[in-house]
Amino acid sequence: MGRVLAIDYGDVRTGLALSDPSRMLASGLETVSNVKNMQELACYIADVCRTNQVVQIVVGLPLNMDDSEGPRCVVVREFAALLGAECDLPIHFHDERCTSILANEILAHSKGGKNKKKKRKAVVDTLSAQIILQDYLDN
Repeated sequence: MGRVLAIDYGDVRTGLALSDPSRMLASGLETVSNVKNMQELACYIADVCRTNQVVQIVVGLPLNMDDSEGPRCVVVREFAALLGAECDLPIHFHDERCTSILANEILAHSKGGKNKKKKRKAVVDTLSAQIILQDYLDN
C-alpha cells in the first residue's frame, strides 16, 4: 500500500511524520534543521521518501482563520513545487491551523514537556507533522 509522509514546513525547522504501511497510524519521524535552503530541503525529503517507500506526501498549509491563504501559504506552495520536481509523488495540502498550539499543549502535559527550549521546538515541529498526518489519515 505504501506510506504517507507529512511535512510541517518552516523556514528554520521542518517537521516530518510517516504513516505505517496500512496508513492507519502517524508517527513522528524527525525535524530537519541542518539544510541551507528550500532546494536542499526538497532533495533531502525526496531521499527520505525513497528510503521509506513513501507513495504520497501531505504538506501542512497554514491557512488564515478565515480560510484565506496568506504569505506563508505562498512560501509553502513554493516549497511543495520544488519537492514535486525532486520526486514524482502526489502532493496534497492539508489545513495545519492550530497544530503547533495543539503540539505545545500535548508536550506541556507530558513528561517530555520539560525539555530545553531548543530541543522542545524540534519536538513541536515533529509532533505538528504527526498531528497533520493523523488528521489527514482519519479524514
